[in-house]
Amino acid sequence: MTVVVNGESRALPPGSTAGDLVREMGLGTGWVVVERNGAALLRSEVDAVVLSEGDVLEVIRAVAGG
Repeated sequence: MTVVVNGESRALPPGSTAGDLVREMGLGTGWVVVERNGAALLRSEVDAVVLSEGDVLEVIRAVAGG
């Protein structure tokens, strides 16, 4: 299946979750915000939300600073 992640097409196996995508990107689910089709996912939802063909996602990594 193909989804759009941060403006770029990306192929994923069918049945992939948002959490699978985040881990494939080399990120931890506790350090990112995932938006799917314009709606932000709760951290508790990331591993449960199964992605669909054509989904548009924004994955934003949290950065601490001071």
